[in-house]
Amino acid sequence: MIYHEKNPTLEESRAGQPDAYSLPQPAVAREINNRALRPKAPSGPAPCALLEKARKFKTAEQLREVGLYPYFRTISSAQDTEVMIKGQKVLMLGSNSYLGLTNHPKIKAAAQAAVEKYGTGCAGSRFLNGTLDIHLELEAALAKLVNKEAVLLYSTGFQVNLGVISALVGKGEYVLGDKSNHASIVEGCLLAQGKFLRFAHKDMAALENRLQKLEPEAGKLVVADGVFSMEGDIIPLPELCRIAGKYGAAVMVDDAHSIGVLGKNGAGTASHFGLTDQVHLIMGTFSKSLASLGGFIASDAETIDYLKHYSRPLIFSASMSPANAAAVLAALEIMAQEPERVAQLWRNTHRMKQGLHDLGFNLGDSETPILPVYCRDLMVAFKICKRLQEEGLFVNPVVSPAVAPGQELIRISLMATHTDRQVDFALDKLGKVGKELGLI
Repeated sequence: MIYHEKNPTLEESRAGQPDAYSLPQPAVAREINNRALRPKAPSGPAPCALLEKARKFKTAEQLREVGLYPYFRTISSAQDTEVMIKGQKVLMLGSNSYLGLTNHPKIKAAAQAAVEKYGTGCAGSRFLNGTLDIHLELEAALAKLVNKEAVLLYSTGFQVNLGVISALVGKGEYVLGDKSNHASIVEGCLLAQGKFLRFAHKDMAALENRLQKLEPEAGKLVVADGVFSMEGDIIPLPELCRIAGKYGAAVMVDDAHSIGVLGKNGAGTASHFGLTDQVHLIMGTFSKSLASLGGFIASDAETIDYLKHYSRPLIFSASMSPANAAAVLAALEIMAQEPERVAQLWRNTHRMKQGLHDLGFNLGDSETPILPVYCRDLMVAFKICKRLQEEGLFVNPVVSPAVAPGQELIRISLMATHTDRQVDFALDKLGKVGKELGLI
């Protein structure tokens, strides 16, 4: 759950619970024929301490009771610039479909054709019976996009970070990550057998301070988001690569929110900075600009071959469905054939960003189509979300642990297919609700 709620320790969980095997009182056991009477076994199942945390979790229910619960809202239409929620048409400002391709007819047709040819699933992992020719075709197309020798597909973006980092960073080695990295990166670092070190957000001096204290001969990986998914800012990749190179560390960039947004033809952060040859591993997902589901890692051919044989989330997971792979291939074709989509995305971003600044909102250091409207209060974030939906806008509240406590925000994200009229409508409603709740 996205709230910080202190999980009870084992001792706290058991506090107050009767000892099922305590001797009867008084302490001296009764005797029958000079033999001690054995205590009786418990008559029913012992209390399940493990699930006590779930029984005590009430935060979501409390928010539901006051009408402020903002999660798992049910959409009954395609993910487009407008969606239907409970019969109400709502302008979507909370989607990661940056290029607006999720409802594109060419992509839907490609997915349908793949189902007709391959069926609905692969019934196995890539390691065994689940590799299709369409997977290899997609891997080649992605390698060409990000200008790397080879690519490996995973079933989800989360699995990419989990599988790549844990496979590469072994005992006696180190992985260093930005404190604002996505949860999937963090989980990959925690799963790795090496030591996980963190540095302050975009603080390259802190990164170097960490690296210079490590054994020169030890393996080291520096991993960071290219575009940070909540703050909308960009990693200072030139300085990060310079420092990593100085200390012999490999560099991995998570381009989940960069593909289709930054770089030549939407190739991502490394392309944006002209540093593809200095970034050893480029990760990307398909659930954002590429209108599908899944993820990939791009690197040199030897590293990809190693991951094929050591990355457990790859080896022990079913492979990406044919329809998902076909959808990504079609999205890549559209992205290459219609570069004006990326240009329009940035025009929409600049229009919305300028409008929000003019209204007096604090957007932090955002540099991308992710625009964080800081409110720095949990309940205010929930109230804004509710009021905006009542006014016809869908936005996402972001609270701890997605951001640090006191940094709560409303996350607005633009799509290439938003119109000027929609952006202006959104600004009008944001201004109205922002004033109503004292944010501006």
